[in-house]
Amino acid sequence: MPNPLTGLSPERLRARTSEKWRTFPDDVLPVFVAEMDVDLAAPVVRAIADAVALGDTGYPAGGAYAEALDGFARERWGWAGVVAGRVSPVADVMRGVLEVLDVLSSASDAVVVSSPVYPPFFQFVAHTGRRVVEAPLGVDGRIGFAALEEAFRVAGAHGSRPVFLLCNPHNPTGAVHRAEELAEVAALAERFGVRVVSDEIHAPLVLPGARFTPYLSVPGAERGFAVLSASKAWNLAGLKAAVVVAGAGAEEELGLFPEWVKEGPSHLGVIAHAAALREGGAWLDALLAGLDANRRLLGELVAEELPGVRYAPGEGTYLAWLDCRGLGLGDDPAAGFLERGRVALTSGTGFGTGGAGHARLNLATSPEVLTEAVRRMAAAVRVG
Repeated sequence: MPNPLTGLSPERLRARTSEKWRTFPDDVLPVFVAEMDVDLAAPVVRAIADAVALGDTGYPAGGAYAEALDGFARERWGWAGVVAGRVSPVADVMRGVLEVLDVLSSASDAVVVSSPVYPPFFQFVAHTGRRVVEAPLGVDGRIGFAALEEAFRVAGAHGSRPVFLLCNPHNPTGAVHRAEELAEVAALAERFGVRVVSDEIHAPLVLPGARFTPYLSVPGAERGFAVLSASKAWNLAGLKAAVVVAGAGAEEELGLFPEWVKEGPSHLGVIAHAAALREGGAWLDALLAGLDANRRLLGELVAEELPGVRYAPGEGTYLAWLDCRGLGLGDDPAAGFLERGRVALTSGTGFGTGGAGHARLNLATSPEVLTEAVRRMAAAVRVG
């Protein structure tokens, strides 16, 4: 199967009306938001087209998503944890996170995050009135357990029901948490009375050399929750659907979800995501090979064009975390790249502690676009 990241012309991409292609003027090259420059997998296109032709555009019903995810998880991860009775459909991953927070804690409780981390973790949690407690990652971009223990201690002092919002794989560093790391998280959480909610939206996007471990599969994680979706791996963010999976010791709390929560996903979203999980494996494998090639290419380009940038290739996701502190562009290098290079990256400042002086680049594009993006960044540094 051909590389899904190649073959799309700039003209065709700019005809799209999504956030990636409508946020900035046409002279800006966008490599910021988590949208991929791909055509959809053929099974997904067929499923959507067939549903529309049939007029099958009503309310979602049944367990098609959970069944498809169960098959995918068993085949890809050797995990049989998507069990009937412990799964609830939700509109998307962050909506699922908020629903879990509502049954596990109150606005007076604290939520721990490992920063730098996905900005909506801060935005959504703060909007609920809960306090965010940061547990900064280690210098290697992985979970810092001394910092996590201290954050659990602080969170417990600021509420009776603290929660740890885990990002697995981690956005933006691309770290794929190892089984022993996740087991240590579970043990530490149990010790401090912290409940764990694992955002696993990037789970299918693990590159060669690493293996994804579902949080709920490790010893001690039975009282945890995971939220998963096919949206990132198959570029389906506009077709809303996701699922919350409860651990074996959390099934009763899943039953506390309001009845209307399961009406949140789009029916077409469920159809598309289920088709991706059931029949999109070959397309996903081709994508992962293309992302791995882009990961190597980006390393070469940064070394040649931006020697002042430090880039540690991630093990998962299609996001690259660039340490630009050596360039002298201040806390927000993405602003300089945009202004002087006409290339849009995601500012690191919104990712919490450890984000200043960094920028996130989406490498899920063609090698040509990736090369042009780095060259524009280098030009911005020279102009500056």
